[in-house]
Amino acid sequence: MAIEVDTKDCTALSDAELAEMADLCAAGPRPYEAGLLSKLVEDWVLVTLARDNGRIKGFSFCTLERIGGTPSVLIGLASIKRTAKRDTVLRQMMTDQLRRAVLAFPDEDVLVGTRLANASGFEAFRALTDIVPRPDYVATGEERAWGKRLAKRFGVPSGAYDERAFKVKGGEIPALVFDHDSAKPESIPADVVALFDDIDEDEGDALVGFGWALADDLVKLL
Repeated sequence: MAIEVDTKDCTALSDAELAEMADLCAAGPRPYEAGLLSKLVEDWVLVTLARDNGRIKGFSFCTLERIGGTPSVLIGLASIKRTAKRDTVLRQMMTDQLRRAVLAFPDEDVLVGTRLANASGFEAFRALTDIVPRPDYVATGEERAWGKRLAKRFGVPSGAYDERAFKVKGGEIPALVFDHDSAKPESIPADVVALFDDIDEDEGDALVGFGWALADDLVKLL
C-alpha cells in the first residue's frame, strides 16, 4: 500500500494521533513524550503526517512563513519510524511540504531549515541546493546570519549557539531535531558524517542546517 501524506493545522490533531506519534517516538532513540508533542501543537502552525496502511510512520511540525521577507519552510521536531520504508516516508513528507511552499510562495526560491542530530538528517535536503553547512565549505557572512536567524526562530538561547560551527549546545534532552536514521548509513559520505564530530547527541547538541528549494524545481511539484 502506498504511503499517504497529509499536512494540516496542528490544532486539527486528535488526542489519538498525538498518542500514536508518541508511541512512534518511544520505539526510537529519541522518546519524545505526548506532553511535549502537545506543547508543540501550540508552538507550530502545521503538522505533516505520513501513514502506511492507516498507521503513522512519520511526522513533522512545520510552518511556512517569511523571515525578513524571505519565503521559508521551517521544520521543528520531526520523527520517522525505523522501517524498511523510512526513506520513502522521508521523501514524501518533504515533497508534500515543498509542494505547499510553491503554492504559498509561487515563483520564489524558498529556504528550508531545521535542526539535525546526525548526518542521516541531511537526507531531508536531497532536493535542495546551496546546503549549509557542508563539507569543505566556509560559510559566508550572510549564511552565518541565516543560521543565527533560524536558531533564534527555533528558540535557541543566543549563548547556546555557535554561529561559525552552526552548532546548538545541548539544553534540551533529547534535542528537538529532525529525527531520522538512514536505511543505508554506510552510503553517507565520510565528510558529511564528520560535520557531526563535535555534536554530542547524548548532551542534546544539534546542528542548524538549511538549503534552498529553487523556484524552477518547485514548480515541477504542481
